[in-house]
Amino acid sequence: MPSSFNHGAAWTAAVPADAFDRGDWWRAFDDPVLDGLMAKVDAATPTLAAALARYDQALANASAAGAGQFPTLNAQGAASRERLSAGRPIGPGNPVTANQFILGGAMSYELDLWGRVRNSVRAAQADAEAQAANLRSARLSLQAAVADLYIRLRGIETEQMLLDQTVLAYERAHQLIVTRHDGGIASGVDINRSQTQLSSVAARAHGLQADHAEIEHQLAALIGEMPSTFSVEPQVRPTALPAYPSGFPSELLQRRPDIAAAQRRLAAANARIGVAKAAFFPDISLGLAGGFQATDTPIIGAPTSFWGLGPLSAVLNLFDGGRRKAQLAMSKAQYEELAANYRSIVLGAFQEAEDALARVDALGRQNVRQSEAANAARRTEDLAFDRYRDGAADYLEVTTAQTASLAAQQDSIRISVDQRRAAIALVRAIGGGAKASLQAAAP
Repeated sequence: MPSSFNHGAAWTAAVPADAFDRGDWWRAFDDPVLDGLMAKVDAATPTLAAALARYDQALANASAAGAGQFPTLNAQGAASRERLSAGRPIGPGNPVTANQFILGGAMSYELDLWGRVRNSVRAAQADAEAQAANLRSARLSLQAAVADLYIRLRGIETEQMLLDQTVLAYERAHQLIVTRHDGGIASGVDINRSQTQLSSVAARAHGLQADHAEIEHQLAALIGEMPSTFSVEPQVRPTALPAYPSGFPSELLQRRPDIAAAQRRLAAANARIGVAKAAFFPDISLGLAGGFQATDTPIIGAPTSFWGLGPLSAVLNLFDGGRRKAQLAMSKAQYEELAANYRSIVLGAFQEAEDALARVDALGRQNVRQSEAANAARRTEDLAFDRYRDGAADYLEVTTAQTASLAAQQDSIRISVDQRRAAIALVRAIGGGAKASLQAAAP
């Protein structure tokens, strides 16, 4: 592993931390509505319910595999009435009709000399741990998806407010141009240019309403609610921008549950190689039986007791047409596949972390410059309109300035949204939030 990120400080020694609490990382956005949506994620979403069910299955499978480490005990009770013929091979004589009552039990135990049972247990436990990591991964991914959609939704609302305000400003400007045209000062070209600007912005405002509705519907599906009854109350208060420290200790990346799941699947595959190898050795088991057998009551008593130790059996398969060799080869190939997948997931995790760090860093600088551009474009728009009103410029100069100003302000909004989405991507890249790594900063 490299000693540091390209966009971060040096790492510390590796300490697996995937089972640590992910933390309420979204609270760094300081938005009560987002907090409420996250509360619904755990309560109602079918995605987490399915992941939890898979984890429960893995736990049950691990318990079933663990049962193989203990003896199997069976209780038996039987009652019969039979007639023995005079020509019976043992103790021939007169025909006999008698009752028979049996009350007893039997125990069998596999002597796990070659590790078949132990490795089966290890594999099942590793599978359960992998499913636990998958559950944490699904929860983190779902939380990140909800937060990302919510940030996009608020960004659309901010842009919608900008367009609504722009439509009102363009309508006032259009009325001024109509008045000037009626007075013989402005031309019909100016009116048409003004109307084009006004109608285009109004059309974009209507288009955003559809985008807003689609994101609301996606949010509803993620938190387990019906889209037809779900809505998010619009708000103009900007969400806070989480600020991250400049250096990330390595344990943040080690919190990633997908890496943990891949490692546990690899451990399970390794244990199954041991199971496949054990098939080349004899299966050795020990039996024990005992109880009471009588032809009449009382059944339980010293004279009616019986017991048997054994058999101590050993079964070795001498020929199976190469089946065990094929199963061992398949187990080893599966291990190699999972080892390659594990390396791929780790490399992908580093890439995601690097990408997220680079994007957070670049967007911070881009936002500063874009804010400067938006402020300058607004001033240019005001100056151009003043020049037009004073007769020092034609309306083409105004429309050009209006177009540039609106585009600069929209870009500023989108970059602000991208900053927050990059913060969410960084949370996913480092495997969740931590109190030491997330702070609320000014928007």
